[in-house]
This record gives sequence, structure tokens and C-alpha cells, in this order.
Amino acid sequence: MTTPVSRDLFQQVMVPTYNPMAVVPVRGIDSRIWDQNGSDYIDFAGGIAVNALGHGHPALIDALTRQAHQLWHVSNVFTNEPALRLARALTQATFADQVFFANSGAEANEAAFKLARRFGVRTGGDEKHEIVAALDSFHGRSLFTVSVAGQPKYSEGFGPPMAGIRHVAFNDIAALEANVSSRTCAVVVEPILGESGVIPARRAYLQRARELCDEHGALLIFDEVQTGMGRLGTLFAYEHFGVLPDVMTLAKALGCGFPLAAMLATKDAAQYLGPGTHGSTFGGNPLACAIGEAALSVINQPSVLRGVKVRHKYLMSALAVIGKRFDLFQEVRGIGLLLGCALTERWKGHSQHVMRHFLEHGVMVLQAGPDVIRLAPSLIIPMEEIDIGLCRMFETAKTLSLEAD
Repeated sequence: MTTPVSRDLFQQVMVPTYNPMAVVPVRGIDSRIWDQNGSDYIDFAGGIAVNALGHGHPALIDALTRQAHQLWHVSNVFTNEPALRLARALTQATFADQVFFANSGAEANEAAFKLARRFGVRTGGDEKHEIVAALDSFHGRSLFTVSVAGQPKYSEGFGPPMAGIRHVAFNDIAALEANVSSRTCAVVVEPILGESGVIPARRAYLQRARELCDEHGALLIFDEVQTGMGRLGTLFAYEHFGVLPDVMTLAKALGCGFPLAAMLATKDAAQYLGPGTHGSTFGGNPLACAIGEAALSVINQPSVLRGVKVRHKYLMSALAVIGKRFDLFQEVRGIGLLLGCALTERWKGHSQHVMRHFLEHGVMVLQAGPDVIRLAPSLIIPMEEIDIGLCRMFETAKTLSLEAD
């Protein structure tokens, strides 16, 4: 018999790195979730852009079940069929030639940054080790990845940060030009700053980054942990912007909730991570890769990618109306189904308060900093569930408006 648990137990048994909501989800179907009390919620958060196919998708359940009856784990002393199939599918669908599998976005980025350093030192000597990254970016929570991300709140208090990182303002071409040099081994960019306000890159900025990398013999790395796997209405964000990176990192929707991540690279770049230079005990796990292959197969369909764009237009229009009517959002921005609702002046600094009110009214949303509400729902969220969620957001906004008055 299962022992009952509640949110209260969290403080006793969990390391206090998180402060989760009082709601404890227990079941999900499509984009609807139920908690321990039987209350239902429309999931516009998508597990932070992870649940790209919602909850309980039959293709994922089937892939997991079939693989669970065959082989769970062998380590990287051996390869396995699901890993090989998924790697082949990813290279066939992208610019990349080779794949390294890991378990999380931080691990994929760690691999990419180590590759960049190795590439730089091997091609230009010890001085060619600098990584140029954007201020207010986010690349994970390892010491290396928080050092590359330009957010002091994630790196302060852990001793000296990793050396050789140059931070520039996002979308600032002049800053890029001033900082990329012969010492640069890589420029790393999120096509959309997800954690810091849902701010899309400008195409000219990404194009100039590509040119500067070519001029100075550096790698261009796209962190597509949040933007990859159909999130923008193209399979990957680099296709939307028309700029080819040398290295791309994926996670989140790649496993649709099962821990799975990947670093993809051209053969010219990948060759610098030879045997013994990097590794992962669980990376390329057969269970994870079987699910990843199924997820990629479902997402990489024209009807799904078109549906993302249809849902984008519908949500953008409705959210703009709600925001204007109740003076809640001053701007709704984003691409595909990664949307940011920038709060008006009277609500700035209170995104967590607004998010909690939405939850109380039965809608799960996210923050993107103190001033922005973020939505990253399933790519195939049923339109009727969108409508229910929007009605609940409307009622929440009305309540907040009365509170502000």
C-alpha cells in the first residue's frame, strides 16, 4: 500500500533548492492535470517547455512500454539500438553529423562548452579558450554553465567563476564585434532568451555571430534546449532564423518528460572530443532514446508544425485582448508556442504573484523573470483546452484588476 504524502513533507526530506507550489499534481491527460484533491488545471506551462506532446501521449507510452520489456541500461561500454536509431534520425533531420547523448540541458551544454574549449586549444593553442555568451542567458546549473550564462544570481556564492567567459548584451552586434577575436573558441547563443523575458534574437545578430565565428575560427553554438523540437513552429530554431550553427544542444522536449538530452555537432567540430575526453554513464540510455525517437517522429510532421503556428496566432490575439482589457500585459511576444506576456507598470516585479493567481484559477503558467509571464504549452494542445485556459485567465485577470484598484 502506498504511503500518503503531501506538500508538507517537502520541507522535511528535500534539499531546499526549490520552493514548489502547494499543488501536488498526480495525473495528466493531454494538457489537463489533476492534483491530489481532484482539482483540474489547464497546463500552459508544459513542464517548462518539456511536455511538447502533453501528458500520456500514446506513442510515448507505447515506446516506453516496448523498450521496458527489452533492455533498460548497458552503459556506454556498449552502444544500443535505440541510441543509434535516434542519433541517425537527428542527424538526418539537422545540419549535424554526430550526436552525444546526455540526461539534461546542463549536461548537453557542458559537453558543448568542453568541446569548444578542446577545439580552441587544439586549433589555436591555450590562448584560444574564450567563450562569448549573452548577458541574461541561461544554460544550466553546473558551475561551467552558470559561468557561461550572464546571470550573477546563479553563479555568486560558489567561489571564483570559470575564467575565459566574455558576456555581451543580447542582440548587440557592436558588442559581439568588440569581443569576438582570435582568442574566441565559441560564441554561444539562445535563439530566444527564455528565462529572462522570452526575448527573440534578431536574425541580423545571429547572422553576424555566424560571420564572426567564421572570420575568427570559432564555433557557433545554439542552445536549443528550450527552442528545439518544434517549439517555434519549425523543428529547430536555427531553421526559423536561417542561420546554421556548428553545435546545437537539445533537451526538454527531446524526451517529452523522460530525462534525455543531446549535443549535435558537425563532424569537423565533433572530432575534437575523441575517446576518453568526455562521457556519461546514463547518456544514450535505451529507454530514453526509444522515447526520444518516438517524440521526434511525432513532432517532425508538417501537420504538427503547422499547428504550432495556428495556436501561436490564436493565443497571441487572445492574450493581447486579456492584457489590454485588464491592464495586465503591456506586450505579448514570442515565436511559436514560447510566449512571453510582459506585465504592465503596475504589475512589474510581481510575476510570481500573478502566476500564483492563475494557478488558483486553474491555469499553470511560468515566470520569465520578475516582469514576464511565460507560456510554453504542448505543441498539440487541443483547441478546446486552450479556450478553457483562456477563459480562466480572463477571470484571473479580472480578479487581479479589482485587487489593483
